[in-house]
Amino acid sequence: MSNQQNVRQFLHSVGFSDTHIQLAVYRKPTILFADVNKTLKPKIGYFQQLGLVGSDLERKLIPCVEILKKILAEDYNNEDLIRVIRRMSWNLVMDTEKSGLLRNIEYVKSCGIVGSQLSRLLVRQTRLFCFKEPKLRHLVSRLLEMGFSTNSRMFVYGLHALSCLSEETFDRKLELFRSYGFSKEEFMEMFRRAPGILKSSEERLKSGLEFFLKEIEFEKAVLVHILVCLTLSIENRVIPRYRVFQIVTSRGMLKKGWSFPSFLISSEENFLKKFVLSFGDDAEELLRAYKGHKLGSSFGEQLLH
Repeated sequence: MSNQQNVRQFLHSVGFSDTHIQLAVYRKPTILFADVNKTLKPKIGYFQQLGLVGSDLERKLIPCVEILKKILAEDYNNEDLIRVIRRMSWNLVMDTEKSGLLRNIEYVKSCGIVGSQLSRLLVRQTRLFCFKEPKLRHLVSRLLEMGFSTNSRMFVYGLHALSCLSEETFDRKLELFRSYGFSKEEFMEMFRRAPGILKSSEERLKSGLEFFLKEIEFEKAVLVHILVCLTLSIENRVIPRYRVFQIVTSRGMLKKGWSFPSFLISSEENFLKKFVLSFGDDAEELLRAYKGHKLGSSFGEQLLH
């Protein structure tokens, strides 16, 4: 029996009529080449557990799927589609009009979030589209009050970040920055420049502020322009690279255009290639200093002094 026959036989067995199968093939021709055991059974099984078979899938699920597929146009293997549906409440999936899914999608589009930005937001923050419309509008209103513009490419990232935080958590993080001397407006400027920074835990943010402002005495203005530094692990990335930077600087090997931030933001491969292995005879010592921190945090403390 050919694979296409296997697929048709399986779909018949779970309640699909010939019409349903023809429609499925028309919408997704590659379904005929799918592996029944590895691909179709697990996916159909998920919906069967929810009590949906045959015509129920056609009548209730397909309208939602069609809406989502238009947004997830680049999702050729449907992995993101399945991920989004799993994350959505079942009422939202089964009745797109009453649930407000369509209204939320259209409202987000009206804010200028379209194309790849919309699909990325849907996959990464599915719950945002499950909100009651007034709650979604409230989030957008808060962003606008914070100085975001719907024309800014940062708007979608701000919406994503804000939807992950309760207002209480946001206020605690604001107070954390203020305790290190930042004004509310400076904090808001940082949030507008790099919204993802507030998705870092309070513990990580505090460790970063403590290290950069007190240990190595960065100017606040410098930190505002390299906010990614605050999202990095102090133990596993910042301190080891700072030790390498110290050695390179103390020996007069620092090249024009190099700075500690450039050490920090490089990928692991580029960091090793550019700032460690390129120094020939000194490379082994630099590598030991860099990797030595992995032995434990107490050793990392010793490296700083």
